[in-house]
Amino acid sequence: MNAPKSVIVTRVTYLLLCELLGVAVSLNFPYLIPVWLGLLVALIIGCFFILIETTLNGFTLRGFSTATFGLAVGLLCAWLLTRVEVDRLLVGIIADTSRSHDIDVESQAAAVRLSFNVALYASMGFLGATLALRSNRDDFAFIIPFVRFRQEGSQGRPVVLAADAVIDSRVINVAKAGFLGGRLIIPRFVLQEIQELADSANLGQKQRGQRGLDVLKQMQADPSTDVVIHESNQVASADTISTRLMEVTKLLDARLLTNDENLAKVARLQGFATLSLHELMDALRPSVAVGETIRLALVRPGKDDHQALGYLNDGTMIVVNHAAAYMNTTQNVRVISIFQTTNGLMIFADMELPK
Repeated sequence: MNAPKSVIVTRVTYLLLCELLGVAVSLNFPYLIPVWLGLLVALIIGCFFILIETTLNGFTLRGFSTATFGLAVGLLCAWLLTRVEVDRLLVGIIADTSRSHDIDVESQAAAVRLSFNVALYASMGFLGATLALRSNRDDFAFIIPFVRFRQEGSQGRPVVLAADAVIDSRVINVAKAGFLGGRLIIPRFVLQEIQELADSANLGQKQRGQRGLDVLKQMQADPSTDVVIHESNQVASADTISTRLMEVTKLLDARLLTNDENLAKVARLQGFATLSLHELMDALRPSVAVGETIRLALVRPGKDDHQALGYLNDGTMIVVNHAAAYMNTTQNVRVISIFQTTNGLMIFADMELPK
């Protein structure tokens, strides 16, 4: 994965700073560290920290404000490390060498402290800044639950997925179409719930669990879908999965996607933004009423010889009586009855012949 340009500039700047520091140390201790050795050691140290930074490739560029925050965290960590006073050990070593060369110990000790502090602050500041540059605002909510970065409207807010929503394979196409928006969050306990279903001895539950794992695999493989597994350590004490889902949703200031009607009702009563794939599909389903005349393509023969079949845009089948002679044509048909079955709507119609 190619690094953002801002991260590349930060790497080059850091390497140059390391090289300048190596030259400065060499000039202060010419009898101990040749210039070429100072440059080499500085290069090794710089490359080492850049290698650490490149392994943290799960983050993305988000802007100067996040970089400033990361830099502040890095400098704070460096300040805490200076409290350990590791530089005293280095000063002692240099002091012994300086005495043998009849050099002012105090000036050399000050130079050692300065070099050590500059190297430490630069390295920790570099790591903090690049981590922040690779992060987005949702990541800060994971580690600092009481700090929120205001989203630009609800469309950019992350979406917490319940197990039933993951198992529903329609979520893949909805996510690809961009209707969910924001990052898709899979709490760790939801992933465990799906895994338990996949390992179940019950064939039906096993198939549902395996489908859920397949859906997750497809979403993670799709570069247009941003899926993250959230550890949810801060809600581990919640009693039920529904409660834990709502607590994670509140923690991340997110939206909850579930097909569980009861969970959706409870979440909405508590003020959570709740989404449902069933409600989405119902909203997109074409409305057809008894007595309505529609234009329909007749594409298949029906169960009875005189029947022909057509389909609405959402796949709902319409059985048209006395239409076998009009197969492979588009005709006006009048809806005479609608039945709700476990497999969906069953619609019957008659031919609307011209008078």
